[in-house]
Amino acid sequence: MATNKVYVEKIGGLKKEYESLKVGKDSLLVLIDQNEVPENVYNSNAIENSTLTLKESEKILLEQELSSDVSLREVFEAKNLARVVEYTRKKAEGVEISKVLILLIHQMLIGGINDDISGRFRQKDEFVRVGTHIAPSPEKVERLIDEVLQNYREDNKSYFIDKISQFHLEFERIHPFVDGNGRIGRVLMNFQLLQLGYPRVIIRDKEKTQYYDSFKVYSQNKNQKIMEKVVSLALIESLHKRIAYLHGSDIINLSDYVRTKKLKAPAVFNAARRQNIPAFRERGIWKINKDYFQ
Repeated sequence: MATNKVYVEKIGGLKKEYESLKVGKDSLLVLIDQNEVPENVYNSNAIENSTLTLKESEKILLEQELSSDVSLREVFEAKNLARVVEYTRKKAEGVEISKVLILLIHQMLIGGINDDISGRFRQKDEFVRVGTHIAPSPEKVERLIDEVLQNYREDNKSYFIDKISQFHLEFERIHPFVDGNGRIGRVLMNFQLLQLGYPRVIIRDKEKTQYYDSFKVYSQNKNQKIMEKVVSLALIESLHKRIAYLHGSDIINLSDYVRTKKLKAPAVFNAARRQNIPAFRERGIWKINKDYFQ
C-alpha cells in the first residue's frame, strides 16, 4: 500500500522549502521542538486515557503548583514521557533504532511507576488485549520485534511514510510491553522521522478515532492506508508550522484570519484539517501566516 501521491508531492515540496529555510536557524527549531513537548506529552497520554488537561501537563513540566486532586501516577507519566521525548530528539542523529533503544526508553517511561515491568518485554503469562485484539503470546514477542526491526532496516524501496506506518502498526499489533506500548510506539515514530531529517509530529487525542481505526483495518486485511494518511497529514502540518516560523511570518489565529478576510469559516477550517492550506495548531488552536493568500 503506497502513500497517496498528492501527499507524497506535497511532503516533497515542503521538505525542500524546509531544508532551504532552516540553514543557520537550528536554535529556532530547537525552541519550536521544546515548546511542543507539553502538547506532545498531553496528546499521547490522553490517547491512553490520561485525565490530565493540556494546562495541567504544562504545569507539571514547568514544576508549577497543581491542584491536590491530580493523580500522582499521571504526574510521573507526564514527566517521564517528556524525558523520553527530549532524549530521543537528542539521540536521533547518532543512535540506530534497536531493541536496546526500545527497552531503554521504556525503562525511562515506566521506571518509578512500575519498576517490575519497566525496561523489559512481556514475559510468561503476561498476555494483553487491545480492544478485541489479543496480542501475540509473550514467548513470541522478542522474535517478532527482531523481525519488525529487520524489515524496517532492510526496506530500501518503500516510501518512508509507508515504512514508518507499517512499523508502527506492527509494533502495536505485537504490543511488546505490559504497559506503555502506545506512547513508546509514537515516540519511535518521531524518532524515525527525525532520523530522516523531518520534524516530529503530534498524533492528537481529538483525532484518535481515525488513528484507532487504522489498527482495526490493518488487523483485518493488512491495509495501512489509514495510518499512512494520519502520519502524512500530521507531518504536513508540522512542516507548515516550522516553515511559517522560519519565514518569520506574522502568525495569527485562523479564526481571526477568517474574519479579516471575510471568508466562510467551515470551508477554511475544513481546508486546514485536510492541510490544503498552510495552517497548523498550537495548543489545539489553528493558526496561519497572516499574509497567506490562496
